[in-house]
Amino acid sequence: MQFQQLQYFVAVAETRHFTRAADLVHVAQPSLSQQIKALERELGADLFLRARGNITLTDAGEALLPLARRILADADTARHEVQELVQLRRGRVRLGATPSVCTGLLPDVLRAFHDRYPGIQLLIEEGGSHDLVRELARGALDLALVVLPLPTPSPALTTVELLREDLVVVSSPEAPRAGGGRRTVRIADLEGERLVMFRHGYDLRELTVAACRAEGFEPDFAVEGGEMDAVLGFVRAGLGVAVVPRMVAARSGRGLRVTPLARPGLHRTIALAHRSDVAPPRAARELQRMLLER
Repeated sequence: MQFQQLQYFVAVAETRHFTRAADLVHVAQPSLSQQIKALERELGADLFLRARGNITLTDAGEALLPLARRILADADTARHEVQELVQLRRGRVRLGATPSVCTGLLPDVLRAFHDRYPGIQLLIEEGGSHDLVRELARGALDLALVVLPLPTPSPALTTVELLREDLVVVSSPEAPRAGGGRRTVRIADLEGERLVMFRHGYDLRELTVAACRAEGFEPDFAVEGGEMDAVLGFVRAGLGVAVVPRMVAARSGRGLRVTPLARPGLHRTIALAHRSDVAPPRAARELQRMLLER
């Protein structure tokens, strides 16, 4: 049984005329008649009583008609649903990002994407780069914003560098300035400073600790284990200083003193990652384009 045969059958059933039905479905009348006969042979029953000037449905035709109409309607619905997705009217994007990227980079881009494609649902998952890479690999995310280099390089992922961002030192305005009040702070100046530190698995934690050790000292933690918002809150309360991305500091600067790091400073590279073996969905590709062109 072919989809086209059902279309022809319904057209004849509704017009009660083979020639008019052929015109309706834009096919030659002999071709339509042949397809109807082929359908009857497959079903093992006549669908129409053919009398000159009078075409009526048999009992088999009466039974088939509502089913055929339902199949054709379901096909139209399926076509419409796919077209909606292709034209970015509906769908979803599953995006993973580190918490600091969610705070600093994503709000403006996601607002622009939502304004352009309000029917696309945005599902955001926060996590460290290691967790996001794992979620990408198992197909739970379409895209992820991760920090390079990846904790475990994966040939199954494609990464595109998005930006290279400076890190800065934030402190409470009431606290003494790190580095003796200079306009910039060296990593070595953090020796003896009480640091507010992120939880294990946070890319910024590993980067800051490695930089301190490269200067020959172990960092002293006033409090550790927080996410980005908690760390900034602890710094505002005067518990210590923290090293955070410049974009985050710019968005959260109220109640914070922001001091650049002296050259060469500290930087991090943000990349957009997706699986190499599976093309992201249409909506995810559009969000990818907007992130790369931001």
